[in-house]
Amino acid sequence: MAGKQEVTRQWWESRREKYQLFISQYVLDEAAGGDETAAARRIEAIRDIDVLEVDEEVIRLTAAILSTGLIPAKSQTDAAHMAVAARHGIDFLITWNCVHIANAEILAKFNFVVAAAGYDLPTVCTPDELFGGEDNED
Repeated sequence: MAGKQEVTRQWWESRREKYQLFISQYVLDEAAGGDETAAARRIEAIRDIDVLEVDEEVIRLTAAILSTGLIPAKSQTDAAHMAVAARHGIDFLITWNCVHIANAEILAKFNFVVAAAGYDLPTVCTPDELFGGEDNED
């Protein structure tokens, strides 16, 4: 966990300016959970990021993703993260959730469902996979 937190901190400090960032109400809700002090730091870190709308299409797409049975109903927010990103044409969905989101075994199935709904699934990756390389000289 500490290693993931460090990679995330490094990405946030060195790479975030290279992207236009977006979040959803689902991200805000998750950031506000847990330890109050840590939650306050998370909320402060994302306060200036544009919030994408959760509309009826997001809800419909979330249901379609859940209908695959690959994400349990108790983890419906995981499906909602993908639905928001696809609905709004986001290029990258960055997450440490490798059980339900950044999981190569199930992404192809999600891609099929999302494409059938008329959208493109974003590239889903962890922060360490989105460190670039285009400006590295090594």
